Formats: sequence, structure tokens, C-alpha cells
Amino acid sequence: MSTEASSGVDYEKLPPEFFTEPNPNRHADNAALRSKCPVHQVNHPVGAEAYVVMDYETVSRMFSDPRLSKSVSKAPAWWQDLLKDSSPILIRNMLTADAPEHTRLRKLVAQAFTPRKMRELRPKIQQTCDELIDAFGEGGADLFTEFALLLPLKVICEFLGVPFEDRDKLHEWGLYLSGAPYHTDEENAKLKWASDSMERYLSDLLARRRAEGLGEDLVSVLIRAADEDGRFTNDELVSTLVLLINAGHKTTANLICNGMEALFAHPDQLELLRSNPDLAPNAIEEFLRYESPVYRGTLRVAAEDMELHGVPIGKESFVHLMISSANRDPEVFEDPDRLDIRRANIRHFSFGHGAHFCPGSPLSRLEGEIAFNTLLRRLPDIALGVPHEEVAWLYDNSVGRGVTSLPVTFTKKLPS
Repeated sequence: MSTEASSGVDYEKLPPEFFTEPNPNRHADNAALRSKCPVHQVNHPVGAEAYVVMDYETVSRMFSDPRLSKSVSKAPAWWQDLLKDSSPILIRNMLTADAPEHTRLRKLVAQAFTPRKMRELRPKIQQTCDELIDAFGEGGADLFTEFALLLPLKVICEFLGVPFEDRDKLHEWGLYLSGAPYHTDEENAKLKWASDSMERYLSDLLARRRAEGLGEDLVSVLIRAADEDGRFTNDELVSTLVLLINAGHKTTANLICNGMEALFAHPDQLELLRSNPDLAPNAIEEFLRYESPVYRGTLRVAAEDMELHGVPIGKESFVHLMISSANRDPEVFEDPDRLDIRRANIRHFSFGHGAHFCPGSPLSRLEGEIAFNTLLRRLPDIALGVPHEEVAWLYDNSVGRGVTSLPVTFTKKLPS
């Protein structure tokens, strides 16, 4: 297909740093690109033909466009080889599959996040929030490392029946896996170590659970579903567990700290939420829109030559759906750069859209609701401990975006 854009189409060719380097004006830059052309070329993965889709309407369509594939088998051969060599554990779950394979694999987790299970988890999430706040030092804490990261990790370990004392290695392995594959041999060697280590750990966990007898934890639920159905391999079980562990703690940690950082920057909204805890569910939707924990969609590859907004996209090109840009599109959201926890009809894409909508979203929302209300109730004068411009944000190879540290201060800590 022709590599020339249609006449009058003004699209840019963006460097890999568009994804991987800090930029304090990221939302303004997204807006400028979106208004210029909804589609731009980007050098990410480095050396590949790849594009970003910036506007809400096109992102919405592309989530379900059959010309875009989630399957690793549709990616360029060199990228397939890189991923299969360094982290084969990542390519056996629903996140890297198209229908009907995706439908089959999604059935593995469909029964895990039911309303009944969420109701059963609520007391444990509340208890965990209170215990973490109780453990804060006198007058201050790092809300990311001491609360936002530990809460969902502890909950997902409890949910899965995984020992919480193994959290550090699960987190370390997950960090490497979330950015796969990398640009250098050294990084991919670390990735392979993380992939192999996590695969051994989870394979041993499955074997122990089968030997000791199944319970009601999520690992047991998945084993029971696989064994009763007979259509899921052990490799698929392991890969699904990796997906649940990674997605189950990093994105929720980002939701909590991204939301708190936004509240610190908007004291009126913080006081509104503190005085109206019933607003928490709607506030969470606004946090997800305003500062998306997942700023771009996961793997999508053009399964055929195609064209979007006059920009030609060749077969095997990577197509990145820019969730954070779409979530601030003024064509859909009035005054999109304003944080408004009372905003109505917040149709954001932070949990995806369509067939690939995140099945774990009920758990993330529940953890967020309890976390925000507990923090604001128990720490009535909680404040950001550093100037806003000193808050450090993560910029790496993964699709997530959040702070790496969020120091807070307080003088009062009310009892649970």
C-alpha cells in the first residue's frame, strides 16, 4: 500500500520518547496532536511501523474494528520471536487473543468478579486499608509505596490464595513483564528471568493447590473451571494468573495515587469528596478519565492494509489506542481538562471497551471507593508533602502511567 498520506493530511512522525520520557505538558501536547490529525506515526516499538490514534470517536471504533488484531501471531515476525524468546508466559491469555480464542479464554475469569464475590471482599478491603493507615509513621507517609501499591497487591494475593509474603518478588517480576518486550538484549535477559521465575512459581502453586485440595480462592476457581471444562491448558492457567496479578495491582495503585494527586491539585474537589463520601463511585470514574491509569491500549496490530483519517497503515503495523487522549477529547467531554467529580455520563476508556473490557474492573472500583473514603475520613488534613511539580511520574515501556512516589503529610490520624 502507498506510504503517502492523502493530500492535506498533516500528521507527525513521533519519536519513541513520546511514550518513554517525562513531559509536564503531556495533555496539552495530546490536544495539539489530536486537533491537527487524529492519527500520527510513532517509532514505538523502536524500528517498527506504528501509529497512535488520538481522538475519542476513532478510538471507540478501533476497539472493535476487525482489521485490528490482538493476536501476537499477526505482529511482525521479529517482534513475535523477541516476545516468544523472552516472555512466552505473556502470550497465552485472553489479552493476546482474538475471538473465538479470546471468548474461550475469557470464560476462565468470567466467574471470578461476580457481585457476590465483591460483597464478600468488601470487609477485607476495608480492614486492609485501615491496617495500612495504622502503620503510617508520625505525620507522613509515601502514599504510593506504603498504601496504594500494597492495598491491591494484598487484596489480589488474598483473592488468589497467594502468600502475601511473596509480594515483593511478584511485584518485581510483574514490573519487568508489564513492559515486554524491550529494546536491549540486557533488558530482555532480565525479562526472560522474570518470565521464567513467575512461570515456575505459579506452576508450583497450581500443583500444590491440586494436591492439597481446592478451596474458594481464585486459583481454585480457575483450576476447577479448567478441569471441569477440559478446554484450558496449564500454560493458559499460568498466563491468566500472570495477567490477573499484574492488572490486579498496578492499575489500581495508579488509580488511587493519580486520583489523590488530582485532588491535591484541586482542593475544592478534595473537600467536596470528603464531605460527600457517596460521591466516591462517580469520583472514581472522573479520576479514571482525568488521569488514566492505563494511558494507551494493549497490543493491537493491523491484520491488513488500512487507512485512518487519510493516514495509510500497513499490515503488521502496531496501532496504539491513546486512551488518555481520547478521555480528554472536547468533542465528548465538556471542559475536559477540568476535574469535576460530579461530572455526569463519564464514558471513559480506562478499562477498555467492547469485548476486551476489563473483567476485573468491579474489584478495582471497589478498592478505589474504599481507599479514597478511608483516607479522607481518617486523615482529615492529609496534604501533598512536596510541590506538585516535584511529583515523579512513571514513563517506561508499559501501557500504565502513574506516580512513582506520592509523599503526604497529616497531623491527625482518626481511629478506624
